[in-house]
Amino acid sequence: MSRFDNIFEFDSNLDGRELSVGIVMSRFNRPVCEGLLSSCVAELKRLGVADEDMAIATVPGALEIPLVLQTMAQSGQYDALIALGAVIRGDTYHFEVVSNDACRAIMELQLHTGTPIANGILTCDTDEQAEVRMQPKGAECAQAAVEMANLQGALSNDD
Repeated sequence: MSRFDNIFEFDSNLDGRELSVGIVMSRFNRPVCEGLLSSCVAELKRLGVADEDMAIATVPGALEIPLVLQTMAQSGQYDALIALGAVIRGDTYHFEVVSNDACRAIMELQLHTGTPIANGILTCDTDEQAEVRMQPKGAECAQAAVEMANLQGALSNDD
């Protein structure tokens, strides 16, 4: 649906068929991360991404996610990537460091590689908040990855 009669507008496209998606999941706060992953994979499948077009790598914690995302992006094998993790506030400044640095690195990777990366690293005050957010956030990341891969493809094919 166009907003203006004489201006071309790219449509949102959630068709995941023929897209290749890489997922990097932190093992820290594993129950929450597994919930994110389960929801994400289920939604990718619902959107048409085939099992053989998905790859999952796990890393120790959120700060290790960007390095593996970078390697995957540079491989040229993936149309989009997804970062999944959970950083839950503790009593020290470590929460802010991990949250800020991991998210900043993911944004920089997108801009430097041109590969869309859906950021599903939850930053929560409590375990309960993370548990409530894990299912919807996993699905949202799948949708964002597919939509952005399709938009990037449409933009690069636009003459």
